[in-house]
Amino acid sequence: MQDVVPTAERRTDYREKALRSLAGLPPFSPVLNRLLATLAQENISFAKVGDLIEKDTVVAGNVLHLVNSALYARRGTINSVRHAVSLLGINKLRNAVLGMSITRMWNEVRTPAGWSMARFNAHSAATAILSDLLAQRLNVNYPEGAFIAGLLHDIGRLLIALGLREEYAEIQKQYDRGGRSWVECERFVIGITHPELSAAAMAHWNLPLPIQVAVEFHHRPEADPTELEPGVWALSAVVHAANHYVNGLGTSILAASSDADTPQADILQSVGLGDTLPNLLAEFQAEYDSLAQFFR
Repeated sequence: MQDVVPTAERRTDYREKALRSLAGLPPFSPVLNRLLATLAQENISFAKVGDLIEKDTVVAGNVLHLVNSALYARRGTINSVRHAVSLLGINKLRNAVLGMSITRMWNEVRTPAGWSMARFNAHSAATAILSDLLAQRLNVNYPEGAFIAGLLHDIGRLLIALGLREEYAEIQKQYDRGGRSWVECERFVIGITHPELSAAAMAHWNLPLPIQVAVEFHHRPEADPTELEPGVWALSAVVHAANHYVNGLGTSILAASSDADTPQADILQSVGLGDTLPNLLAEFQAEYDSLAQFFR
């Protein structure tokens, strides 16, 4: 491959080819579609969420397994989805079901050599959980979208791997040489980046605009055009921080990082949580450990 950045026309071709991979992904289930639609609604009833979950026996079984796990252990076994919803709360329950359903869907996809769906799912789930916990404690624009933005922030990487297999291999080759970050290698080889493709996928799925923007700018939140009041965090900055922290733990899509992508494991020290940060990280670890079995 020539050492030349692609032309505008070639970039457009790459973008369209990568996005065509969306059509090759397994379709969203009715339950998943309806739960995604609730992200744009402010008032969702326990009964409505319970009804949705009960219609998917696999998801319903996983929800009951989760609510009876050590993380949410209560006296006596919970054997009703409605009861599970009331105990976990709508947001926590919706997030868990979204994660379970989407990662189960990804596992049906045939990926190229060198791609690990297990690492992809683990990284996505961990970023989603931590993004959501941060959004609960910080003043964030559109906090209800934190989990799904974290879960889907790297979907563009999967689209490149599926739709541009030769180019993906070249991106990996360039990255292994060192000196460039993964995003820089994407821009060098195909002229577009996975955050741009992730945002396009969010638009394709009609997810709320704040989620599209957060995903697009999760590698450069300083460029996020969202207008914010003083003291309010951009959702892109939350996903950025969670992504870096999770990579710093070693829960990364890549088996090894180059020097240009050194994870910032201490990035959460800058978010202003002070003495409450250790408790947040303990909660993150407990929640991730409990949910990890559903994200493999």
